[in-house]
Amino acid sequence: MFPNSILGRPPFTPNHQQHNNFFALSPTLYSHQQLIDAQFNFQNTDLSRAVSLQQLTYGNVSPIQTSTSPLFRGRKLSDEKNLPLDGKRQRFHSPHQEPTIVNHIVPLSGERRYSMPPLFHTHYVPDIVRCVPPFREIPFLEPREITLPEAKDKLSQQILELFEACQQQVSDLKKKELCRTQLQREIQLLFPQSRLFLVGSSLNGFGTRSSDGDLCLVVKEEPVNQKTEARHILTLVHKHFCTRLSGYIERPQLIRAKVPIVKFRDKVSCVEFDLNVNNIVGIRNTFLLRTYAYLENRVRPLVLVIKKWASHHEINDASRGTLSSYSLVLMVLHYLQTLPEPILPSIQKIYPESFSPAVQLHLVHQAPCNVPPYLSKNESNLGDLLLGFLKYYATEFDWNSQMISVREAKAIPRPDGIEWRNKYICVEEPFDGTNTARAVHEKQKFDMIKDQFLKSWHRLKNKRDLNSILPLRAAILKR
Repeated sequence: MFPNSILGRPPFTPNHQQHNNFFALSPTLYSHQQLIDAQFNFQNTDLSRAVSLQQLTYGNVSPIQTSTSPLFRGRKLSDEKNLPLDGKRQRFHSPHQEPTIVNHIVPLSGERRYSMPPLFHTHYVPDIVRCVPPFREIPFLEPREITLPEAKDKLSQQILELFEACQQQVSDLKKKELCRTQLQREIQLLFPQSRLFLVGSSLNGFGTRSSDGDLCLVVKEEPVNQKTEARHILTLVHKHFCTRLSGYIERPQLIRAKVPIVKFRDKVSCVEFDLNVNNIVGIRNTFLLRTYAYLENRVRPLVLVIKKWASHHEINDASRGTLSSYSLVLMVLHYLQTLPEPILPSIQKIYPESFSPAVQLHLVHQAPCNVPPYLSKNESNLGDLLLGFLKYYATEFDWNSQMISVREAKAIPRPDGIEWRNKYICVEEPFDGTNTARAVHEKQKFDMIKDQFLKSWHRLKNKRDLNSILPLRAAILKR
């Protein structure tokens, strides 16, 4: 029902399920030698194979021009520090290139291992690693239409107007999916059993027309060391992009953040992408959020306007110590769960077998199939819900002692662990239990966030006009 190539489709009730075997393949084991050869594959891949991309067209855009000649042999790449970098991760960026060392092999293996390669000096427990199933291409299916809520007052009409103008279109999603498909084929020249997933706002139902694309490269169904294994894998991917795919990828940069990424731009679609390795919880929460997005027709418009509002007031940037979009979405879902008459339930409580962290990765896409639409008795309009959201976090939520939990559908006491102690905002990640708002680590930024909730609530309550807290015309132009 929800494999990565079938995008943009809201969940159906069980009697509308469609069955396919995209993920229902028997998992295979990685050979240790296969992963040892990953770098060898990069160095020895025939260029005619590596650049054998299909001719692509997006509307009236010219097709990608590819070449089978080694145009970039011996050509020096630009220094990474001279490349423009999106502000999202600017503070993590290092201009220094790390040399690729042939003997420093990523320890991915389908066999029992009793020692680590020289690069990794951590304690290692022998295990059997199961990789994702082999790739099988399936057709792209367009999303089904969903009825939007009625808007009988001015504020609700403004919210719907903003949503309809800025929501991600099917054409936007197709462009991202086309790029993902081509890149997966290329990356499989290096890691034959890997799979590339489109994740985040592009697929979870909360994307806008200007949303970047987030990609997750899965090389095995277990955590990888982000400082060593992931960085080494991304070094190979980055070099592959620079040398083989410069015909349609520009500005590929390896960003050595806590979770390293390769950042690049697709020349054809003009979409910016961030590619990480084995951030598997991101795949799980993409389908969880997608289920919530289509569970009730007021959820998506409300989330979009709140994300636009937070961005306008500069409190929606984790790299600058404020809230990530993911934390904001969880905050909206939590608010809708905690109303006197809830608009959303905890689907993890109702369907624990479908949304358990133990569900195998190649089955995660099936989870939304088990969730029918939620019928709430709460008839609040979008305007009232936006006002209530601002009021809840401005005056009602206890930031000092409570944690936001979508998993429990309520505010719960903060844990006493080190990750939660002395933190200004605590938002529980629904699968791994970490704090998604840990970027808010300065009191000044926390006070700024609280102040914006309070000011915006007062302004909107008095004027009942979205322009009082978010200039509507400018927001629509930005998409």
